[in-house]
Amino acid sequence: MSAINYNITMFNIRSRKTPTPLEQLILDYVWAHPDSTAEMCREGLASQRRLKDSTIRTILRKLEEKGYATHKVDGRTFVYRAADTRRNVAVAGAMQLIDRFCGGSVEELLVGLVDNQVLEPRQLQRLAEKIASRKEKKK
Repeated sequence: MSAINYNITMFNIRSRKTPTPLEQLILDYVWAHPDSTAEMCREGLASQRRLKDSTIRTILRKLEEKGYATHKVDGRTFVYRAADTRRNVAVAGAMQLIDRFCGGSVEELLVGLVDNQVLEPRQLQRLAEKIASRKEKKK
């Protein structure tokens, strides 16, 4: 019988530090393969990037410190999983971007996306319809 303990660190999503590109690579792997060990990450990422076991462990620990990953202990093995969904992490990143560059205004970001032809007005219209539909469902 093995003892299993969870180590979870809660962070305010607005203050969470953005993952580095290497941290993002490992986080993407953990999202795709929940309950991963450091060895599984190393082997699974070997075709993209050859990393030492100690490097993987260090990065997984940093992901935990930043609030992106958590682990349980199964015997003597650390088993990692993402602490949050990909969507929630993306929302947190967008919130940081909006706070930093748009003075906290979502409208400023959306208008900028339309003005710079990143987002078309009809896409905004579809988003507005989806939002209205969800509001109706909540009633």
